[in-house]
Amino acid sequence: MLLKENIPAKYIFGKINKEMMIVALYATIITMLYSNFHITRISIPIAVPTILGTVISLLLAFKSNQAYDRWWEARTLWGAIVNDSRSLTRQLLTFVDNPYSVSDEKAFCERVARRQIAWSYALSRHLRGQNPMEGIEEFISSEDREYISNYSNKPVALLELQGSDLRNAFKLGWINEYQQVQMDKTLTNFSNQMGGCERIKNTVFPVTYSVYIHFSIILFVILLPFGLIEFFSFATIPLVLAIACSFFLIEKMSIHLQDPFENKPTDTPTTTISRTIERDIKQMLKENYRQEDKIGGRSEKVKMYYIL
Repeated sequence: MLLKENIPAKYIFGKINKEMMIVALYATIITMLYSNFHITRISIPIAVPTILGTVISLLLAFKSNQAYDRWWEARTLWGAIVNDSRSLTRQLLTFVDNPYSVSDEKAFCERVARRQIAWSYALSRHLRGQNPMEGIEEFISSEDREYISNYSNKPVALLELQGSDLRNAFKLGWINEYQQVQMDKTLTNFSNQMGGCERIKNTVFPVTYSVYIHFSIILFVILLPFGLIEFFSFATIPLVLAIACSFFLIEKMSIHLQDPFENKPTDTPTTTISRTIERDIKQMLKENYRQEDKIGGRSEKVKMYYIL
């Protein structure tokens, strides 16, 4: 998630700690062989790893851009979900007469708006492979919970209930035909946005592409000490380690960004976005909203990280 807290060095280098140890050991062995046993033929022209490093840099840049495009598309889809959730609630409060009075119309508006909160939380957990029913009990009725329990895709079931309520509201005369069409378009937007998220979730980034780049990086790291040893002697060890770390970190970054719904610190912050939707809808309904998340019976602020 793109957030305010500084990135701990332990978190950054913890992603490549094994690679760092292996590279440091390998560079040390090559340097010791060159310095103590005077194996002069161990060096190679620096142009060889330079050319290979340039090619790998271009490939990593392309892979990182493609991974970020997936992450950004996911974030754009969830931004649209926020906008349409506000629009749906505004349409309810604008189209329906007496939405704040004690009446069936008010109950209808609150039911649909709170079900929309449940839908956003359910979609977030559905995309992350978690239980979509968890945490939405306070927003939907027991009848709704029983109805959606028969569906494998809970967000789809919630949208179906939303459409059914709109149809009933039209039959009862609470909204006219034009208003029903407009609100149904908003529900269709939710369906399209959910489909876009599922497409990103279910489309695997080409594995062979990642494997080839990884093997190229390994080859580059193997050749790098031979190109530097003649000029830097023992300084080759930290230099090789620093260069190798930069390549491995960029590779890890692209790997993490390519899957924005895997419940990792680099995910699209769907839970935080769902809390924003809950806050805005409750305020539009004139309800109170607590800024802190209730976890395990106590209030805890959400832990957030930078994209790595």
